[in-house]
Formats: sequence, structure tokens, C-alpha cells
Amino acid sequence: MGIGMLGFQTTIASSVTLSGTGVHSGAEVAITFHPGEADSGIIFQRVVDEQVISEFKAVSSQVGNTDLCTILGFSPATSIATIEHVMAAIYALGLDNLLVEVHGAEMPIMDGSSAPFIEAIEQAGIRPLAVKRRYIRILKPMRIESGASWSEFTPYEGMRFEVEIDFDCPLIGRQAWKGDITPSVFKTELSRARTFGFMRDVERMWAAGRGLGSSLENSVVIADDNTVINVEGLRYTDEFVRHKTLDAVGDLALAGAPFLGCYRSYRGGHKMNANALKALMSDPSAYELVETAMPRQRVATREAIAASAP
Repeated sequence: MGIGMLGFQTTIASSVTLSGTGVHSGAEVAITFHPGEADSGIIFQRVVDEQVISEFKAVSSQVGNTDLCTILGFSPATSIATIEHVMAAIYALGLDNLLVEVHGAEMPIMDGSSAPFIEAIEQAGIRPLAVKRRYIRILKPMRIESGASWSEFTPYEGMRFEVEIDFDCPLIGRQAWKGDITPSVFKTELSRARTFGFMRDVERMWAAGRGLGSSLENSVVIADDNTVINVEGLRYTDEFVRHKTLDAVGDLALAGAPFLGCYRSYRGGHKMNANALKALMSDPSAYELVETAMPRQRVATREAIAASAP
């Protein structure tokens, strides 16, 4: 069915720290996952000189820029960037409550995938809390379009992603990944898929102050002759669409609760994912809040996800 269906809310059993380089800033950053209280949700705190300078709940209303990554906050001085790979790991493992302490302006890119975050969370352990989990059940189709790109939610008894990409690059071309998201499926089929980019875009990104921490250690790089520069090659033959699916899982984790339905996208990205989620949350007739995965057990209030509305 999906992630922890019919279960109770969870958090991690102990704190765990990871450190690395920010893919856009190029600066050294560190994050620590701390256990969270029931119903607290996923909270990000940016810390400077042992002082908390900003705090964001990981919900769509707190999403700022989505050009090259997903950012919480609207000011570079206090925002927290590149959260999608972390959120994908948190969501896929069924964590409901967590405090993420961030020493830096963005998440460490690690190897460009979610696998290091999965490993850290599993090392810390996951423990249940004595409060039932809530789910967002999709009740009717909800679709948005932008040029040739589109995304939509449709009713489905589970948690499913169907992502298709179409690049004007013979190495990538048109690829699709479809599947129900469970911890085991995410770990084996999606978690190790790395972020990717084109060598032709490097100088433009550097000039804009972006991608300063990108390297062959954390990105799949495509040369001008449409070959992979990385010596080790690809981790999956279709690693590109698998990473786009990983990103979508992380972006939709900002709903504020796991959703029961199918999310489909064609030529999407962070902005499309964010806009689709905001469109869904702005239409109360498109979803309901339930405490179990069984049909039509309605919860009396939508307060648990009110903060997700745009």
C-alpha cells in the first residue's frame, strides 16, 4: 500500500549528524537530525554561532524559490536550500516528526542522492509515537499545465508516482518511472539516483553564483558530446528519471502529511511539483484528511495540514 499505512506517527530514536559541501554555495555545512514530538511535523532550524536565526515547518506555504532546488524561506539571509533529497528520505522512511538543525544555508549534497540520509536515519533508528498518523486522501483529479509540461494528482489506494521526462539529449531522451512508494522500493530503486547536469551549463551557473560545490563526486555530468563524464558511469541505466522521481517525492513531502493517491508528471521539476501541491491544497474538495488508509474514514478537522495551504 505505501509508507507505514495504518500506523502511528514516528520520529527517530536518537540524534545523528551529517556534514558535507553545499552544492550551490560550495561551503561546508552540517545538519543534525533530532527526535521530534508527536504532531510537531518536520521542522528546519538554521543556526549561526549557536543561535537559531530562522525556523521553518516543512510545508508548501514556506517554499520560496524553486528554480534549481527547493528552498524554505524567502530571504537568502535566513532561508534553507536544497531540502528535497533530505525530505525524500524522511518521507520514504515514514518519519512524521523531526527537528533538522542546519549549520549553513543549505543541505549538504553528499553524493547527490538520498542514500546517505537514508543510511543516517536508519543508523539513528525509528520509533513510534502514541498518536495516529494522518493522511491526505486524493478525492478527484487535480491537474496543472505549463507549456508542454503538466502534473496531476488522481485518486489511488496507495502512494504512487508516475514520472516521465523528455530531454533533447540522446543520452537521456524520454524516460519514465512508475511505482508505489514504500521504504524498500525507494531504497532500492530511487535513493541512489544522483542529481545531474550538463557541462555546457557550468560556466553560466558559476557566473550566477550557483553550483559552486558541484563535482563529479556528487553529480552526474553530461559532456558536450552527450556522454557521461563520471568514470564510474551511471548507477541505473535510467538514473535521470529516477532522480527526477526522487526529487518529486521530496517536493511532495511538503504536503504536511503523506498522501494517498497517484502523482503523475511530464517534463516536470521543482517548480511544477510545488505548484501542483499548492493547487491541490487550495481546493478543499480535492482531498480529505484521514487517520487510516481504509476507505472514507474522515477526520473532523483539516488543521493538521492548514499550514500547507498557499
